[in-house]
Amino acid sequence: MKKILLSLAAMIATVSLSAKAPIIGVSGYVEGSTNRVNTTYTSAVRLAGGVPLIIPVTNSDAQIEAVVNAIDALVMTGGSDFDPLKYFNEEPIRDMGEIEPARDVFDVKLIRAAVKRGIPVLGICRGEQLMAVAFGGSLWQDIPSQVKSSYIKHRQTGTTGAYGTHSIKIEKGSFLEKALGSNKAVVNSFHHQAIKGVPQGFKVVAKSPDGIIEAVERVAPLKNYEDGGGIIMGTQFHPEALCTGGETIFTNIFKLLVDAAAK
Repeated sequence: MKKILLSLAAMIATVSLSAKAPIIGVSGYVEGSTNRVNTTYTSAVRLAGGVPLIIPVTNSDAQIEAVVNAIDALVMTGGSDFDPLKYFNEEPIRDMGEIEPARDVFDVKLIRAAVKRGIPVLGICRGEQLMAVAFGGSLWQDIPSQVKSSYIKHRQTGTTGAYGTHSIKIEKGSFLEKALGSNKAVVNSFHHQAIKGVPQGFKVVAKSPDGIIEAVERVAPLKNYEDGGGIIMGTQFHPEALCTGGETIFTNIFKLLVDAAAK
């Protein structure tokens, strides 16, 4: 009987561990005296089977390392523009938006720490742009004034995040094609910046019809940066707003992240 009870206890412990939902860190931002994250991000993580953990802004390397060691994957969220002079050696142009220097430092440290540890990373909007900023690429500071061939209104107003406003073409075999099951999609659009110079190790896996980069993924080891080999993927559009607004197919992007975290 004792052996049976011990075996049963071991089986319960094994099932409990295997059923543990991955903890998905979600990068925050500061508004006034409050650290914030839009609920669409945390809701999307929950829909995909993960447990969201909001990460407050900090410049402490020790705190960032502690957080990265406590999570199974990371979502880098959208937000303000990056300082071009500091991060990709360009003078700011007139049409650049507001910057948040403290958040820039936090985001760069956080994503580099996550990539070093090798946990899966999903960057959304600013979070995708961060991949260029943090790993040697560059951005368009303002698409309408700098990309004359762009004819799509990428910064939409008057629409909700659940409403797609333009199409994208997706590379075969990419994480995005695997998640959506298609080589095309209609996505929302709330940005005026985008990746210009793709950093070494990354590949463009989706574009809008006017050539703006809409998704990237890491396909080779990063040069000059510590790289633990985890999945790194980014979308310029906002899948969290689409899936929580009823376009449930976009939940698969988060499921891909959660499944990778569980492994």
